[in-house]
Amino acid sequence: MIHYKFNNPNPTSPHNNTKTKKMTTLAFLSKAKTLKTNSNSNFFTLLRCMSNVPENTVYGGPKNQNPNQRVTLTHLRQKHRKAQPITVVTAYDYPSAVHLDTAGIDVCLVGDSASMVVHGHDTTLPISLDEMLVHCRAVARGAQRPLLVGDLPFGTYESSTSQAVDTAVRVLKEGGMDAIKLEGGSPSRISAAKAIVEAGIAVMGHVGLTPQAISVLGGFRPQGKNVASAVKVVETAMALQEAGCFSVVLECVPPPVAAAATSALRIPTIGIGAGPFCSGQVLVYHDLLGMLQHPHHAKVTPKFCKQFARVGDVINKALLEYREEVTNGSFPGPVHSPYKIGGSDVKDFLNELQKLGLEKAASAAAEAAEKTSKAESPGGGSPASD
Repeated sequence: MIHYKFNNPNPTSPHNNTKTKKMTTLAFLSKAKTLKTNSNSNFFTLLRCMSNVPENTVYGGPKNQNPNQRVTLTHLRQKHRKAQPITVVTAYDYPSAVHLDTAGIDVCLVGDSASMVVHGHDTTLPISLDEMLVHCRAVARGAQRPLLVGDLPFGTYESSTSQAVDTAVRVLKEGGMDAIKLEGGSPSRISAAKAIVEAGIAVMGHVGLTPQAISVLGGFRPQGKNVASAVKVVETAMALQEAGCFSVVLECVPPPVAAAATSALRIPTIGIGAGPFCSGQVLVYHDLLGMLQHPHHAKVTPKFCKQFARVGDVINKALLEYREEVTNGSFPGPVHSPYKIGGSDVKDFLNELQKLGLEKAASAAAEAAEKTSKAESPGGGSPASD
């Protein structure tokens, strides 16, 4: 329900009665009907102007999901069945989530890669569940359309199936996610995935290079480069499927291995550094935008990362220009100093300051008023030139 608030400039007027309000409401609805016929955007703009309901409950927690607009597992299965590629991108905060939403990305992964690209660590291992939940909630406020998947961070699901289920429940209940992702295909991970699915939570698997296991893998090393390793990738992916996973990420494996896994599975595969033969692709938000080099990538930039933009260059340029304009006094100028005080009020203000014995403050205020007046007058120049 939309609530309307009508502002009467004279609330004590005899015209401010029920009949007047009813006529005003009818006139508004008539106008709104005409606007809706002509332009939906104009109609909704008018609704916003007449409403006292906040446009976005940005600070109110994850928004209620609308199954008619939210991507669901059913949508992903349909795309997979039709061989339509699935798009996945990571996001870690409200702005990045809004960008993904606007671009129509299918799946938004709140990855534990936040440990590296947001928190500045060399690996994904240090990030905690509480930190991940903060990222999840921020993303849930901004992304209305994509399926939301939250990573289970290292150390929060390995001990037992009950630990895994408890963590997954928190990611959905407290983080506002639709599903979770876990790494690896050891028997304990398979059991964890199965237990989480049986608890009623959708699970995305992850095989190949699993960053949480770099201690065992000996670093960020591609997998599937020999026969035994390639077969293991396929078998592990199949085991995750049998555990009930709705999808499996294939990271840093040769294209033929990814193609084999994709063919062997009945569920979508999402590739990252796995070639073009997967059901979909995922990249890290900061990587694809060319925003920055996080600590690990500053040492070894993955060969699979394509920069679709160089946003980092734009950001650096903007910050340099800001620093320069603040330094030389050209910012803020008259355009960006919008709040005014009348001439008579300035004089009264100066008098009050003098009465308080604040002569220096009064002089500063008078000087600022004079410079502002000159800057705003035609041909007055800017404060920087005075």
